[in-house]
Amino acid sequence: EQDFYDLTWAYLQRCADQTVRHTEIFFDPQTQTERGIPFETVHSGIYRALNDAHQQWGITSKLILCFLRHLSAASAMETLEQALPFKSTIAAVGLDSSELGHPPTKFRQVFERAHQEGFLKVAHAGEEGPADYIWQAIQVLNVARIDHGVRCTDDPNLVDYLAQHRIPLTVCPLSNVKLRVFDTMEQHNIKDLLDLGLCVTVNSDDPAYFGGYVAENLAALQSSLHLSPQSIYQLAKNSFTASFLAPDEQRDRIAELDQFMATVSSSVG
Repeated sequence: EQDFYDLTWAYLQRCADQTVRHTEIFFDPQTQTERGIPFETVHSGIYRALNDAHQQWGITSKLILCFLRHLSAASAMETLEQALPFKSTIAAVGLDSSELGHPPTKFRQVFERAHQEGFLKVAHAGEEGPADYIWQAIQVLNVARIDHGVRCTDDPNLVDYLAQHRIPLTVCPLSNVKLRVFDTMEQHNIKDLLDLGLCVTVNSDDPAYFGGYVAENLAALQSSLHLSPQSIYQLAKNSFTASFLAPDEQRDRIAELDQFMATVSSSVG
């Protein structure tokens, strides 16, 4: 349990250093339970670190249970069952790992059960996989948020739907380049996604593997795409409106952001 605490704590220390106010963390228990580590051990270490970070730095957090899509739907269902005693501490379920060859429809029954148990739902879709996987995640899994989703621009009707229904995309720029979704940061389409009116956010994916936390992702975008201050502000604001915070908590965080931006503007001016 202490290993999972230490790993989570190290991440949260970096969040605190970058003045992150709220974080929504994926965890993949199947990686551990498949080698004999109990679900409770994984969850308890992570959750204890989240609570300690809130007490020490005021960072709020939500925990998202992710299913490894290269494993079977039966394995995902078993993991969901293991999570039920802890469901008051887990905000949502999601899908990650290898996208190609493992469409969202594979996990229809798992997500239906998760819905019955009161979990929110998200899914990785449209990163390496096609735009159709995004449609499946929305129409079959009924997700509230799409992780990645950059391939949505392959389907104009999908772009219109995402914009109309304000379905957020949690985009991970450094990860996208590392995994060759885009060959270079200059080719990344996040600026286009913003211009299309989508609710896009900037995220770090697996920061230890992909070269940076949220600040480094924003810095890379700014350096390569020369985003305007208004675009940076919009990305930051979107991160709160796309979150699973309660509406009043979202408003409080956005008010903090507005105050910060006003301070920066006055000091520059």
